Amino acid sequence: MVPEINIWAVLLATLSSMLVGALWYSKPLFGRRWVELARVDESRMQSSAVGAYIVTIFASFLTAAVLAGSVAIAQEFYGGSFFLNSLVTAVILWIGFTAARFLTHDAFERRPAALTTMNLGYELVTILVMAAIIGAFGS
Repeated sequence: MVPEINIWAVLLATLSSMLVGALWYSKPLFGRRWVELARVDESRMQSSAVGAYIVTIFASFLTAAVLAGSVAIAQEFYGGSFFLNSLVTAVILWIGFTAARFLTHDAFERRPAALTTMNLGYELVTILVMAAIIGAFGS
């Protein structure tokens, strides 16, 4: 069985990731603190941002596509509200993959807990926004 995926929902979810990231890591929100905690050299970051944006768009597209496929499978299995299944599936995937992996890597890399929390928050908001977009498109 190949899950039915709405490509428009996936594309919008991909774009939403960029918007959430631009807001989350903006200087008025968490940007200044992130630069400090992650020890980012801002001048170096700006000169090499194109590659990072390309990787981010590609990774966001993959995340949105996998989320859409997972939601379609969950919907087939559980039935009920497609929108609610989208949100629940997103949270389960975030906990099981994103949060678990971040915690593991950040513990070994001895990253500050505040940085881990900030990045996990961003990832949760991103995946929930993606799920809301995918869920709004229904099945």
